[in-house]
Amino acid sequence: MQGILLIDKPISWTSFDVVNYVRRIAATELGVKPKNLKVGHIGTLDPLATGLLVLLIGKEYTTRAQEMSKMDKVYKVEIVLGEITDSFDSETVPKKFSDKIPTLEEVQSVVNTFVGIIDQLPPAYSAIKVDGKRAYKLVRAGVVPDMKPRSVTIHQIDSLKYEYPKLEFSTNVSSGTYIRSLVNDIGKKLGTGGYMSGLQRVSIGKFLLSESISISNLNAELIKEHILLN
Repeated sequence: MQGILLIDKPISWTSFDVVNYVRRIAATELGVKPKNLKVGHIGTLDPLATGLLVLLIGKEYTTRAQEMSKMDKVYKVEIVLGEITDSFDSETVPKKFSDKIPTLEEVQSVVNTFVGIIDQLPPAYSAIKVDGKRAYKLVRAGVVPDMKPRSVTIHQIDSLKYEYPKLEFSTNVSSGTYIRSLVNDIGKKLGTGGYMSGLQRVSIGKFLLSESISISNLNAELIKEHILLN
């Protein structure tokens, strides 16, 4: 049982939760201990995010994780304007930032400025390592991590829907892009502040959410039926 499995990750599950769950099912089917079966994924999704998680099952596939992680990704994004959070999403408590209500034209104009190659500062609440430690662990210990900007590409932002305080859009981005940071930067530039209230990944490269399977009621037969040998 080796190959690529497309999973629709539900809210509250970590990417690692999904990997462990699938590993146990596959290992039982193969008659091996879970620790002896290689299972990985490309493109971590935060617990509050949903959508496509691409799992790699078996050593032949997990060794390709770094290569495959460089593919572009498409997301559906929901933002609440007027408030901010420390994590840039709804994991932490929202705080009032501004009463400004921008027009649709203002929102569209600001959003368009982020299309192209941009320098982006990753959120402190992230798994990026700073001095050998995860940034989010430093934050929770009361330490402010020194986050370094990175160059990312926002290929496209479209399907914009706006009714204050909610803003929704779809975006196609390069590997390494933090949507939470994009949301935070849009809120700053609008002068309203904003945090990410919803995120769904709909594709990674050629892999599509519409071709994924649910984690609920997953079993070995379903895995074998849907596993891809690319």
